[in-house]
Amino acid sequence: MTTTAKSPAGTTASAAAVPAGTERLGTRGAGGSTLRRRGVGWLGFAPFGVYVLLFLAVPGVVAITSGFFDASGRPTLANFAALGDRTIASNFWSSIWLSAVSAVISAVLGALVCWALSAARPDGLVRAVVDSASSVFAQFGGVMLAFAFIATVGAQTLVQGVVQQLTGFDTSTFLYSVAGLLLPYTYFGVPLMVLSFMPAFDGLRPQWGEAVATLGGTRLDFWRRVGVPVLAPAFFGSLILLFANAFSSYATAAALISQGGIITLAIRQQLTSETIVGVANTAGVLALGMVVIMAVLMTACAALDRRTRRWQR
Repeated sequence: MTTTAKSPAGTTASAAAVPAGTERLGTRGAGGSTLRRRGVGWLGFAPFGVYVLLFLAVPGVVAITSGFFDASGRPTLANFAALGDRTIASNFWSSIWLSAVSAVISAVLGALVCWALSAARPDGLVRAVVDSASSVFAQFGGVMLAFAFIATVGAQTLVQGVVQQLTGFDTSTFLYSVAGLLLPYTYFGVPLMVLSFMPAFDGLRPQWGEAVATLGGTRLDFWRRVGVPVLAPAFFGSLILLFANAFSSYATAAALISQGGIITLAIRQQLTSETIVGVANTAGVLALGMVVIMAVLMTACAALDRRTRRWQR
């Protein structure tokens, strides 16, 4: 049964005959449930928020702002003169080229792995093994990774002896140089590329290849006109991620190189120097320089990620 009622404006409305106030009460109950669910969700997020605040936000702010004060706690801009030092500039440049080269090598090798995996079944054994291995190797770093390379290509090892006999190249001394960091950086860069770039490969539609074939195109035409342009934003976004990951790496380099050479080790020297007193606050200036570079990289990465998501939806 329905009832018809006149509104004050003279219009007619029809509504189901229900007990008065039932609909309004149900709406209020649904809204209250939604608010309670949101409250519980934010409560579950609280531990992670506290962790980020205590171990990321607060140390980051303290590190950056310390560059604006001297050893006595008085505000100063004198610490920024360190950016003009030739050694500091060299460390920044070494970090940039090391991160760029390792990122390019890792991106190319990782893209080839993704291309090979695209022919495997998504739920097959090969895909599962590669995904699991990539997840492990991408997180394997620090002192453990440094020890693994020392035991593999360090002095008096089998690999070092074979390489030196065949090529005359001494891997044991190369490993402890800035250029030698390319080996461990590429080691964890390739699996990171696989993890970040494989979803874009999975987003390629088989219908696109069929459409190209229907129009008389070849496999090469598909990659040249469809595949590469579609994957380009995701590829360069992953490349930037690899650069940022290598640029901010510290533990592996600290275990292999003791005298610095890259900017993260230069920050350590400023904080722990026993020969030059009163330069600890200069580390804040160097950290600020790294933050500026990372902010530019992450902004570009976010823009490329938004472009990638347009066709993945």
